[in-house]
Amino acid sequence: MTESDREPRSPILTRRGLLGAAGVGALVTAGGAGYFARASTEDVTATSAAVDDVVPFHGAYQAGITTPVQDRLHFAAFDLTTDDRDELISLLRDWTAAAEAMTAGREVGTYGAVAGPEQAPPEDTGEALGLPASRLTLTIGFGRSLFVDPQGRERFGLGDRLPDALEPLPHFAFDEMRDDISGGDIAIQACADDPQVAVHAIRNLARIGFGRASVRYSQLGFGRTSSTTTAQATARNLMGFKDGTRNVKAEDTQDLTDWVWVRTGDGPEWMVDGSYLVTRKIMMRIETWDREPLLGQEEIIGRVKGTGAPLSGGDEFTEPDFAARKAGGALAIPKIAHIRLAHPDQHGGARLLRRGYNFVDGTTELGQLAAGLFFIAYQRDPHRQFVPIQQALAVDVLNEYIVHVSSGLFACPPGLAEGRFWGEQLFA
Repeated sequence: MTESDREPRSPILTRRGLLGAAGVGALVTAGGAGYFARASTEDVTATSAAVDDVVPFHGAYQAGITTPVQDRLHFAAFDLTTDDRDELISLLRDWTAAAEAMTAGREVGTYGAVAGPEQAPPEDTGEALGLPASRLTLTIGFGRSLFVDPQGRERFGLGDRLPDALEPLPHFAFDEMRDDISGGDIAIQACADDPQVAVHAIRNLARIGFGRASVRYSQLGFGRTSSTTTAQATARNLMGFKDGTRNVKAEDTQDLTDWVWVRTGDGPEWMVDGSYLVTRKIMMRIETWDREPLLGQEEIIGRVKGTGAPLSGGDEFTEPDFAARKAGGALAIPKIAHIRLAHPDQHGGARLLRRGYNFVDGTTELGQLAAGLFFIAYQRDPHRQFVPIQQALAVDVLNEYIVHVSSGLFACPPGLAEGRFWGEQLFA
């Protein structure tokens, strides 16, 4: 068949336009513990109003922070493999263009996955063909190592743009950090209601970055463990408890101003209306936890497992009464219960906007679940918020059942106007 015999191809395709042509099946991988399990074509059609939403890419704030938490995560940290400032700018421009397309449900590039020359690799990898946008959001953050190297030497001419808030986090009690899955020059958080859409996004950004950036580590997540809007029910973590009952919500505009968005005077102007991201990979000793009696689990957390109510009484959203006592005189909420130690009253009222995810990375060499929580929290100043909260948790009995193995701290700039690119403020 000659090129002239082939059917004409549209130069720009939308994934949504191919929904009827490409059937949506269910793909399950053993290592992903059901991460890719997805509804049938009929189910997708029936729920298109829920999954076909496009979250605007442009705006005053980056999407993926206060956006109602989607069900799937693919998080990746990148290390730059170039020292050239112009190549870094080119990479950020290319990534921005791809992110704009993918979050709108379009393919990457001019010709996408199937409309280009047959003798050349496709511009888009194609695994999201036929899938809707699924509320995909892509959120970028910059690590300390983008600005200075470990010896404090300037990189990319950005040394004077380094925020004080990117001062490294201290070592916390019970940390068992792995350097290979911590840090990174640039972080990108992909969230979507379809796991394949999230994976497709990171895969294509990694491919575009070839020769300029490489993936340092990545993490898949399923089953959100927080809600960022009052319209969402509180989700459960893998310990079976409701997680993030007191989370900052999108409707809490004053809390967002006080605790999430960077304000003028907080640091460099390029970060105003941005936020600081802290990530922590928290492994759970699942089998040990599962042998703990129900009463013990509830006293460790400080809440009723079924309803999420504090042990002092009421419903899930009742303010805990830390002075309340049981009939025998003991405190209803033990002194070292998690909700007592994590309560804002313990650390100057500091709060976080959390949007973490459960994960299962298969099994360990001992045949135990390699599972836990990928903690994600946005805040105005990590050293006034995350650090004191984490220090207060040093005596938390929950530490017997969890261990923090990775950590990341990133400066997430404000949102973009059309025609701008990620990080443009850095190079002004």
